[in-house]
Amino acid sequence: MRYIEDDLKDKTILITGGAGFIGSNLAFYFQNNHPEAKVVVLDCFRSGETFSNGNLKSFGHFKNLIGFSGEVISGDINDKDLLLTLEADYKFDYIFHEAAISDTTVLEQDLMVKTNVNAFKDLLDLAVAHKANMIYASSAATYGGSDTFKVGHEAPNNVYGFSKVMMDNIAYDYMKTADISIVGLRYFNVYGAREYFKNTTASMVLQFGHQLLSGKNPRLFEGSDKILRDFIYIEDIIQANIKAMAPKKSGVYNVGTGKARSFQDIVDILQRELGTTATCEYIPNPFVGSYQFFTQADIEDTKEFLGYVPGYEMEEGIKAYVAEIKRIYETEVKK
Repeated sequence: MRYIEDDLKDKTILITGGAGFIGSNLAFYFQNNHPEAKVVVLDCFRSGETFSNGNLKSFGHFKNLIGFSGEVISGDINDKDLLLTLEADYKFDYIFHEAAISDTTVLEQDLMVKTNVNAFKDLLDLAVAHKANMIYASSAATYGGSDTFKVGHEAPNNVYGFSKVMMDNIAYDYMKTADISIVGLRYFNVYGAREYFKNTTASMVLQFGHQLLSGKNPRLFEGSDKILRDFIYIEDIIQANIKAMAPKKSGVYNVGTGKARSFQDIVDILQRELGTTATCEYIPNPFVGSYQFFTQADIEDTKEFLGYVPGYEMEEGIKAYVAEIKRIYETEVKK
C-alpha cells in the first residue's frame, strides 16, 4: 500500500540499519511504491562478532535485501569518517535511522550508549546540514516499569531503554532550533517479514509459528492468557514511518495498535491459520519481578500529528504473515 501521494522524484533517502528487519522493509516500500526515489542503505552487516551475552553484534543480513536495486553501503554509524563522507558525497532529503543495538540483554553499557546515543547526534548533525527530515526508531522500552504508556512517563529498566530515552532527549533539543522535522517512533512489539535474522530476538509470533510447524508443542509462561502486549504488524510500522516524513508537528510518538493482546492469543490464532492442534506446555516464568505483564500504546497523538491509523488487528496481521512464516521455515529452518 502507498501511504503518501507525494512525488519523491529526485529525492534521496538514507536508511541506516537498512539490512535489518524494519530498515529492509522500508527499503522495499520505497522501491515498490516510489521507484523514482534514490534509496541508499547503510548497514553494519553481520560478522562473527558477539556481545558478552553470546548474541551477534549485528543482525543485518544480505538476504533481507535480495531484490533491492538501490545503493548499499557497509559501514558502522560509529565511524565518524564514514559520516563525513556521507555528508560530502550525498545530498539526503530524508533520513530513516533504524540502526541501533536493539538487543535488550546486552550488558556493554559503553557500546550501547556510544552506538545508540552518540552516533544519533552525529546523524542529526548530518540531517541538519542536508536539511533532511529525520525519522528515527525509538522504543517502547523507554517505558520500562511504567504502567502508563504515554510520552512523558518513561521508566527504563535496562540500558537499551535508557539509551532510547537519551536519544529522545537529544531529538527534543534539536527540535527547538533545527529547520527540519524530527520524528521519533516508539515501536511496541513488532512482527512480520524479514525478522528471522534477528535470531532469538525475533518476535514470538515467528518463534511460536516455527515451533508449531516443526511439530513441537508451543511453550508459554504460566498465565500467558494474562500476559498482554501491544503487538504490531510490520505494515503498520511502515505506515507510521512514511506518515512521519511530513508530520503536522515534530515529536516523539508511540507506534502500536492501542490494543493489548496475550501470548495465548498468538498461539491460538497461529493454530487456526496453520491448521494445527498442538497442546500448549506451560512453564514457570523465571522473570517475575522484572517482567512487564502489560503494554498498550497510547496512540492518540500519533493519530493526530502523523495521521496514523493502525490497519491490522492481530488476527489480520498473523493471517497476512503466515505464508512468510511457512516460507522461512522451509528455506531457513528445515535446511
